[in-house]
Amino acid sequence: MGKQVNKLAKQLPLKTALQYVLITFIFAISALGNAQELDYEGGEKYKLAGISVKGNTTFSEQTIITYSGLRKDTEIQIPGEQISNAIKKLWSSNLFSDIEVYLVKTEGKDAFLEIRLSDLPELNEINITGVKKNKKETIIKENKLLKGTKVTENLVTTTRNYLENKYRKDGFLNADVKVNTTEVVSDSTFKPQVNMFVAVDKGEKVKVKKINFEGNEVLSDKKLRKAMKNTKQKNPIRIFKRSKFIEADYKEDLSSIVDKYKEIGYRDARIISDTLTYNGEETVSLDIKVEEGEKYTFGDITFIGNTVYSDEFLKRKLRIEKGDTYNGIELQKRIADASSPDADDLTNLYQNNGYLFSTINPVEVNADGNVIDMEIRISEGKPAYFNKVTVVGNNKTNDHVIYREIRTRPGELYSKENVVRTIRELSQLGFFDAEQLTPNFKNVNPDEGTVDMEYSVVESGSSQIELQGGYGGGGFIGTLGLSFNNFSLKDIFKKDAYTPIPMGDGQRLALRLQASRFFQTYSFQFSEPWLGGKKPVQFSTSISQTKQFLYNPLTQNADKDRRFNITGITFGLAKRLSVPDDYFTLSQAVSFQHYNLKNYNTGLFTFGDGYSNNLSYTIGLTRNNTFNDPIFPMGGSNFSITAKMSLPYSVFNNVDYEALKQEREDNIAIINDSNSTVSESNAASSRVSEIDQERFKWLEFYKVKFKGDWYTRLVDKLVLRPSVEFGFLGAYNQDRGIIPFERFFVGGDGLGNYSLDGREAIALRGYQNQSLSTQDGGTIYNKFSLELRYPITLKQSAKIYALTFLEAGNSYNDFRSYDPFELKRSAGFGVRIFMPAFGLLGIDFGHGFDPQPGETSKHGWETHFIIGQQF
Repeated sequence: MGKQVNKLAKQLPLKTALQYVLITFIFAISALGNAQELDYEGGEKYKLAGISVKGNTTFSEQTIITYSGLRKDTEIQIPGEQISNAIKKLWSSNLFSDIEVYLVKTEGKDAFLEIRLSDLPELNEINITGVKKNKKETIIKENKLLKGTKVTENLVTTTRNYLENKYRKDGFLNADVKVNTTEVVSDSTFKPQVNMFVAVDKGEKVKVKKINFEGNEVLSDKKLRKAMKNTKQKNPIRIFKRSKFIEADYKEDLSSIVDKYKEIGYRDARIISDTLTYNGEETVSLDIKVEEGEKYTFGDITFIGNTVYSDEFLKRKLRIEKGDTYNGIELQKRIADASSPDADDLTNLYQNNGYLFSTINPVEVNADGNVIDMEIRISEGKPAYFNKVTVVGNNKTNDHVIYREIRTRPGELYSKENVVRTIRELSQLGFFDAEQLTPNFKNVNPDEGTVDMEYSVVESGSSQIELQGGYGGGGFIGTLGLSFNNFSLKDIFKKDAYTPIPMGDGQRLALRLQASRFFQTYSFQFSEPWLGGKKPVQFSTSISQTKQFLYNPLTQNADKDRRFNITGITFGLAKRLSVPDDYFTLSQAVSFQHYNLKNYNTGLFTFGDGYSNNLSYTIGLTRNNTFNDPIFPMGGSNFSITAKMSLPYSVFNNVDYEALKQEREDNIAIINDSNSTVSESNAASSRVSEIDQERFKWLEFYKVKFKGDWYTRLVDKLVLRPSVEFGFLGAYNQDRGIIPFERFFVGGDGLGNYSLDGREAIALRGYQNQSLSTQDGGTIYNKFSLELRYPITLKQSAKIYALTFLEAGNSYNDFRSYDPFELKRSAGFGVRIFMPAFGLLGIDFGHGFDPQPGETSKHGWETHFIIGQQF
């Protein structure tokens, strides 16, 4: 019998094994009480004549017997495997406690068993202390501590271990968790219930007081500590990286120490030991012992298996020479850089030229005298060709809109570069969630040299609505804006296409209405990115009408007899170029604006009645290779230079502008002469207005602008964005002068401040809107920005990122006053939220370090609300 019990004890948990011993003992006592002699050493066979169930349980007797696997009228060995299996099954259900099996009696070869058990208690309430309220729900969910859950010893243990490990991973090495249960009075169902009490004592975060190194001679302690990116010792001047100890980060840093040695030629360097010592409850010390080994250099590097490229070409591509310090980390990057999908390495050299199945392995073949000879073993494989190229996931966007952006075509040679570029182009459309765009390789066949490519897309909302009301510009302002970024013009007359509008052809349609007591603006825009459907030539057009009224101080309302209207229309074409590369776009546009003034004397214009016409041509060259998400780019750059110009009317309209200029100056002298009579001054003033009306009947100007943005991923998803801008408004004929329209107004959020007089608002946070320019506006401006961004979430429903910035800029009236170093500086922080239905929203808090014009001390803090634009 003892052998059988020992065998079963090895198979069962400790508690179950002890209970089995008890059962065996009970069998023996029961048998003696019935004066039955049983052979427990071998076990005797009986017919199971009856089974009964007793105990505190809500389950029926039949249910328990059925689940145990014991069957009446079947042959059973006592003791034997059937009973042990029945006990295992009942325990494995996690429904019962205190399971006991009794041999009640035997009658000849008939045996009668009794199963005694109790239901496991159910969780009634849970009380968690020591954590914040918003963390409690997470603990309950992740540990499945819901009401009605069966409370086992395992549940109590795993809950305690989960919480202690969780907080230790966050640097709370002394975290202590106590889990207790208390019985409660059963409810009407008579089920046993318990309340659970979880007391969490996180303690203080354990910080690293000191990191000590032993055995290092080549690299100083300081350099080794710097190599540890995550684990830092206490330093009162460190801000961005705290000194808390997290075991997983520490293990990663130990690998970084070894990598640091490998980068300078010490390929045999290793960590011999590392010891953590507690200095009380709040700090630990780390003692790390290293073995540096000897320094190695590269010897001969030979290539084996290459037929497509020569040895000399591959050596130039590898950029490692004999005698260079051995650097295993850099060698691996030159062969296959895992951190950059489009890196200039040997693997991409093959992958971008059809050799999908190629493999490249560096092998050390000799290390005599600390000089390592390398063989770069290349298995080129067969060139691969795209067989089928498909797209899945697009329910709204028509296939042809996607396929025209795809750079991988069936029958073409495989190119990893083209796969990466396709993902970038599809992301830039703005119709899909950039974070979920994935290329899937299907039916890869090395023997035939073919691969099917499937692009999986997840569509995001591409239409936006702007509906808002607020106070500004002297009164209530209402705005209604509709933007459909994946519109389909060809389906506009199809009733079934309105879901709610025709969608899927990649066109853009935008309508915007804005009105208050003092102004009204209406605009319509339409663009087709692939005019004709065969080439990436974008056609765009826009029509706008604005009205602005002066304030009447007597009626405290808008004076409709003193107005300024602008009517405009624009037609544009933009073509994607192939040289110098296909990231360049050449754009051209012709626009016409008609400015109509009636009794609109503000000081900005030298004539209050009359009109001006602006017929201009704009040409621009842009290069945009940012990737991948247009809302939050993590790399690349975006440059643009544009020139906007009118016809040189003064060359052929036979107007003597030099004489007009002199006449104008003479009349201004009369106005300023204190000896002039009122009638003489009025006549002179009227004449100045007539001259200016003649000067600006057709606007003559040229305007040049440049803007450049760079995006650099520093670590994780932390992105640095430097930016520079410059603008200049000039005149062909200096006697005619610079026009009063098209000028630059610097400062604030860059949203225009409801001024509709043809000005261009330039954002510079930390100052009031347009406060850094004169009343007439500047003819030159420059601006410099440095922005640090980090995403909070990049999910499809909402993309949110935080930012900090440094900015400097100013505007100038002419080149004589232009000083690129006389800048208004600011700094601050903010947040951006992009929701597909509403576009980009944000708020910035900027601090101006310099005084605005008219101020004597620094300007201080300004709050800016951002709608529908990015800085």
